Amino acid sequence: MINRILIRIKVVQMLYNYLLTRTIKSEAEARDELRESLDKSHELYNYLLLLMIDLTAQQDQVLYENKQKFMPTDEDLHPNMRFVDNWLVARLRDDEGLMKFVADRKFTWRDNEIFLRLLLSKVTASDEYKTYMSMPATDIESDCELWRQLMRKIILVDDDLVEEVENRSIYWSDEDLDLMGQFAVKTITRAQRGTEPLRFAQYKDEEDEQFGDKLFTLAIDGYDEAMGLIEEFLARERWDIERTALFDRVTMLVAIAELRAFPEIPTAVTLNEYIEIAKRFSTPHSGQFVNGVLNSVLNHLRYKGEIVKP
Repeated sequence: MINRILIRIKVVQMLYNYLLTRTIKSEAEARDELRESLDKSHELYNYLLLLMIDLTAQQDQVLYENKQKFMPTDEDLHPNMRFVDNWLVARLRDDEGLMKFVADRKFTWRDNEIFLRLLLSKVTASDEYKTYMSMPATDIESDCELWRQLMRKIILVDDDLVEEVENRSIYWSDEDLDLMGQFAVKTITRAQRGTEPLRFAQYKDEEDEQFGDKLFTLAIDGYDEAMGLIEEFLARERWDIERTALFDRVTMLVAIAELRAFPEIPTAVTLNEYIEIAKRFSTPHSGQFVNGVLNSVLNHLRYKGEIVKP
């Protein structure tokens, strides 16, 4: 599911790119690119669920190949099929929505067998896998717990997966993998609890679906006024607007749009989110800088009665 944390990040990044390239890219094109970026994040969530299926299929293939050896061992001929027969993977494989989603996009991890075999080798070498395979018996709880631990400790933190994800789409980044990975893990929990539906929808509700478009448009429409406020408070502190990082200014521009136009969102939530974005994507001092300016702007807007909320 695409949450507002990721939407805010995407809006800031897309607006930053738009302001750098608006002589060759229109506002409509930038907005379309924002929507596509958010759609691609949802795709990644579904593909992470597919990764569990494809890793299992790869292991099934390995076990089959072992049986074809010239002199197979007894273990080769009678392998432990517990991993291949895992209940959660079967549940995902039977999910018609997931299967249709990936079939429509003709996506598979199996088209890079080297990557898949390398990742599988890390999975089967892990303590989590060995413990699971040596259990006297397994059930739905243990089948799901195996994949929850594998996703958290082995798969989502794997450098090869990060590289593979970034190579497959220009829209996929560390942030997408981190946030969509969290929802993949939550999906495992839903399966374990028997929660329906199994997969998360792209957005929680219609408001979230429209949030990115609305925020992007409001930030552009309010550009001149918001930049005037930012410049006013920078001048008070004797900062040169041209010496401040453009990304910091864009971050504050979007934050001001959210402060003014979304009365249901507490100011503390807005401030914290954009301060974190500045810390994560800009300079080492950007978080403190953005915090100071936004608080000054917020107090000014409250004094003028333009913001009346918690």
